Amino acid sequence: LLKKMADVSLKEVTLIVGVVAACYWNSLFCGFVFDDVSAILDNKDLHPSTPLKNLFQNDFWGTPMSEERSHKSYRPLTVLTFRLNYLFSELNAVSYHFLNLVFHGVVCVVFLKVCKLFLDHRSSIVASLLFAVHPIHTEAVTGVVGRAELLSSIFFLAAFLSYTKSKGPDNTIVWTPIAVTVFLVAVATLCKEQGITVVGICCVYEVFIAQGYTLPMLLDMAVQILRGKGSIPFSMLQTLLKLIVLMFSTLLLVVVRVQVIQSQLPVFTRFDNPAAVSPSPVRQLTFNYLLPVNAWLLLNPSELCCDWTMGTIPLVESLLDVRNVATLTFFCFLGSLIVFSLRYPGDSSKTVLMALCLIVLPFIPASNLFFPVGFVVAERVLYVPSMGFCILVAHGWRKLSNKSVLRKLSWVCLAAVLFTHALKTLHRNWDWESEYTLFMSALKVNKNNAKLWNNVGHALENEKNFERALQFFIQATQVQPDDIGAHMNVGRTYKNLNKTKEAEESYMIAKSLMPQIIPGKKYAARVAPNHLNVYINLANLIRANESRLEEADQLYRQAISMRPDFKQAYISRGELLLKMNKPLKAKEAYLRALELDRTNADLWYNLAIVYIELKDPTEALKNFNRALELNPTHKLALFNSALLMQESGDARLRPEAKQRLLHYVNEEPQDANGYFNLGMLAMDDKKDMEAEVWMKKAISLQPNFRSALFNLALLYSQTAKELMALPILEDLLRYYPDHTKGLILKGDILMNQKKDIAGAKMCFEKILELDPNNVQGKHNLCVVYFEERDLIKAEKCLVETLALAPHEEYIQRHLNIVRSKIASLSATEQPSLPADRTATAAAEETKNSIQNLKEVKHEQKTTQTTADKGHSKNKKRTEKNDVGKETPKKSTKEIKDIEKKRVAALKRLEEIERILNGE
Repeated sequence: LLKKMADVSLKEVTLIVGVVAACYWNSLFCGFVFDDVSAILDNKDLHPSTPLKNLFQNDFWGTPMSEERSHKSYRPLTVLTFRLNYLFSELNAVSYHFLNLVFHGVVCVVFLKVCKLFLDHRSSIVASLLFAVHPIHTEAVTGVVGRAELLSSIFFLAAFLSYTKSKGPDNTIVWTPIAVTVFLVAVATLCKEQGITVVGICCVYEVFIAQGYTLPMLLDMAVQILRGKGSIPFSMLQTLLKLIVLMFSTLLLVVVRVQVIQSQLPVFTRFDNPAAVSPSPVRQLTFNYLLPVNAWLLLNPSELCCDWTMGTIPLVESLLDVRNVATLTFFCFLGSLIVFSLRYPGDSSKTVLMALCLIVLPFIPASNLFFPVGFVVAERVLYVPSMGFCILVAHGWRKLSNKSVLRKLSWVCLAAVLFTHALKTLHRNWDWESEYTLFMSALKVNKNNAKLWNNVGHALENEKNFERALQFFIQATQVQPDDIGAHMNVGRTYKNLNKTKEAEESYMIAKSLMPQIIPGKKYAARVAPNHLNVYINLANLIRANESRLEEADQLYRQAISMRPDFKQAYISRGELLLKMNKPLKAKEAYLRALELDRTNADLWYNLAIVYIELKDPTEALKNFNRALELNPTHKLALFNSALLMQESGDARLRPEAKQRLLHYVNEEPQDANGYFNLGMLAMDDKKDMEAEVWMKKAISLQPNFRSALFNLALLYSQTAKELMALPILEDLLRYYPDHTKGLILKGDILMNQKKDIAGAKMCFEKILELDPNNVQGKHNLCVVYFEERDLIKAEKCLVETLALAPHEEYIQRHLNIVRSKIASLSATEQPSLPADRTATAAAEETKNSIQNLKEVKHEQKTTQTTADKGHSKNKKRTEKNDVGKETPKKSTKEIKDIEKKRVAALKRLEEIERILNGE
């Protein structure tokens, strides 16, 4: 009979699913809000690169269960469904909301099947429809993290339905459904902790529904047995056996769950649940008052709020508080229902009993009865209890509709309730569209919750609207003056507004609200991890002042002394110690942090930076590689490890360096630095066309990219495309008029390719204006004087240049050539060579000397261009000679060796210059 009653037709499924879709279609347009940010956006367990085993080692938010800051909410199967969403659509919110909508539809259909066990056909549909449209469910359905409730409910109801099949003919035990029930209970618990409470419902069902006992019958039987006037019936023994199996499996689940949380309860602050830290009888009075508050939300879901913490519901501090009347009324009504359901036989009492079980038992974990929870009221935890409420309402409606006088009125009231609830749900969904809309809607309901003011501020802060965000943060401090987090928010916003003094004052207020330090005292149980960030934020603020670095270090150490497992304090302190030029101490800080978390890619990356400071590139590369093993898309590790490989000069590492840079530009396609360094690698491999493509890409993204502009010009100049280099150099010098190396290269091209002596002269004179002691610029100007046939001026110029660089042999050699020429001309009574000289003999006489100087000039020019940029290559020139014989000069091999040494030395200097300039 039960099986026949529990059948659900296709029409009923279509009706239920259609109503769910009509109520929740607009949830597909909502984003990730509130807890979704931590559970979805910031949760690395969703990423395919994270090992699956991490899902079973971390909590719902991606924090290792072993860490004290963990919320201890263990829901790996729910996180697995988030991961599947991420696999198909990454962070596209539509797919997440769609799956939630589907799960809610499934719950409604399975709930209809359960309702048919205790209600008639029509009432079952009424209960299921009311459940489908009830506005209290918007937090569980439209909020993505509410999926834990949805999944747990599916397996919760499935486990109960399976258990109802455990009674065979003649009251025999069918063990397969019991085994399936135990399995489904475990699955429900892995979706959300409250799933385990279905065992209690199964026990009540077995005793009072399946076996048909009432409380008076059980008491009478117990009295008879105790008096020795009767024995335990066989059916009762079978029932006890089933209950023992259920309870044993439940106990096993509880033991495993306790082991998972390592026997530690999560750390909550007094702001999360003020009553939990209040003395008696305030704590008991407030917790009891919260029960009618939850019941009222089910009865009248007109004012819903996403956050009921902090000052939302003031503490009940006295027996004379009028709210105690509501508590008393609630318990009287609940007590009367319990008495009715347990005392009297009949279908009505059984229906009421199962409805009460669905209301009470799943709510126990959130009731603060056995352990404090991190909230005052949470609408999402009413998802399963509302099933019992809907059964009660449907059962009451059937009683009324069976009376001819009230039949029409009951139908009108039912239609009104379903319609208004559906409209409220549809309207409430829009509140979850964004964090701003959600928290603003909450403030309309409750203005005494500082957390809501803070959250609106955060939403505005994310939109870079710091001025408005500050107003909400300040309001939060006024609503709750002792809220450490609110003062931290004010300080951070002042910092974003570049109001350093005000920021420090706010951080100091927050710090003053922290518990005072007692040597040797551990504060982990008293201090919320996020509140300790006040030390980090304050230290980060004041360390911008070089004279206060020690003070900042003291703050980091203070945070560590209060919570030795505070990983972020070690990380920030390591950064500071590097700034203080204490790399060995920084190394110690990072190694200590790695003891706490060896799976943190950022820590390995930071340690690699320390090894670079310690001049140990091998260890640095090992740590970069370790960071990339943990996070293959770690952008900074990809970029800097590629740079380190490139700087090593080891040609065997270049292919891997290139792959990492390609990966980097795939992750950061708008960062010109990635393309620039790919260009430099191509230049190292003598792949000039590829290098040209990468350099142009870098310049297209950042037109004023200093290093890219110069190196592209240099690339053109060394591949016999000097005239293509000129417009690039013009762009470079337009952005950076004082770019000395650009001026040298431009002057070189003008003089040798364009034969524009005047233009070249202007370049070299500009260099000397910027730096009168620039040897390269000075020497090239001397060459210009020689080209202008002004030997006297050329001699004077070379003497001055030699005084600047007395050890440069080539300058002395050039000076000797000029003086030799002057002496030669003096013998023929021509001490200087005017620019308009036309005598053929004199022209012939100077050819050899001019050729000698051009050749030397080329030798120096090569030095200048390679020295100009570390990443440049050997520059080759072909120049026409007027005479057949060459002047003795260094061999090609010697010149190349010199150039290679200069390139290697200056390559690092130019890269450092690029980094320091922020290019």
